[in-house]
Amino acid sequence: MGVQATQLWLPALARFDRTPPLHRLLSQADRLADDPRSRLARLADAFHADAATLPVAALIREQLAGDAGEVIWLNADPAWVQPDMTGVRLLACGSMPLEMDEAQAFAQVLQPAFTELGLQLEISVPGCWQLRLAPDVHLPDFATPEQALGEDLYQHLPQGAEGRPWRVLLNEVQVLLHQHPLNAARQSRGLPPINSVWLWGAGRLPASLQSGFAGVVGSDVLLLALASRAGISSQARTPETVAAAQAGWLVDLQDLPATEFGDAWWSAVQTLAQRQPLHIAFASGERWSWRPLHRWRFWRRAPR
Repeated sequence: MGVQATQLWLPALARFDRTPPLHRLLSQADRLADDPRSRLARLADAFHADAATLPVAALIREQLAGDAGEVIWLNADPAWVQPDMTGVRLLACGSMPLEMDEAQAFAQVLQPAFTELGLQLEISVPGCWQLRLAPDVHLPDFATPEQALGEDLYQHLPQGAEGRPWRVLLNEVQVLLHQHPLNAARQSRGLPPINSVWLWGAGRLPASLQSGFAGVVGSDVLLLALASRAGISSQARTPETVAAAQAGWLVDLQDLPATEFGDAWWSAVQTLAQRQPLHIAFASGERWSWRPLHRWRFWRRAPR
């Protein structure tokens, strides 16, 4: 039986320039069929779960605060929306620069609106907000940020009568945040406003998970939460841990900006590739299979 490949997840291929180390590696590797699934779908599959019902909020809360318990949790991630000629676009969610004192100031204004529905807003870290739900709360289906980013957010809100209270809540939240003086201060510093939240990832913490990975190297909080619940090892992402990753592990570099792939990261990837097989998957769906013996394929040209 051959050595199990290490999974290497990278940002979208189009975001890279003609970086010699990357394209040299791809030119010598074998191209596989594309995998167009979202990151969340790939993660859920790797941990033998259903992306549509994965309790992301509870997993993240347990990872960050350790108190998820038996409570139903719902992500209420800070978001930036902007109106245009055809609707209101979700431009960013949970990934904006935000300090803890800002997050707490926003939460103080929003909490009364949530309290009316029996919801308690908890700030796990500045960019991750969760709602602690009452046991009898009725939840509609919520779209993930990946589904809604860049699109008219109202097309992705809960629909019908069961979704109406949540649509009303979101509208009230947007009014409260639009009026908050912190947003004027943020914009004066060239930062996007926090003028909405995105609700998604509802559920209770699962008793356990299974994983197709032997361990993970990464910094994404959901990935680390999944690894913890599955009882597999995890390591913080550094060039050293990437270079030393073991067979069957996932090395997650997908959230790194492509412009930050300098000598340190490429050197680590090349060191890893010299030791063991890699399964290379880009966020945009392209995939390659690499084996150390492929380095002798000098005649191959880089993919276009």
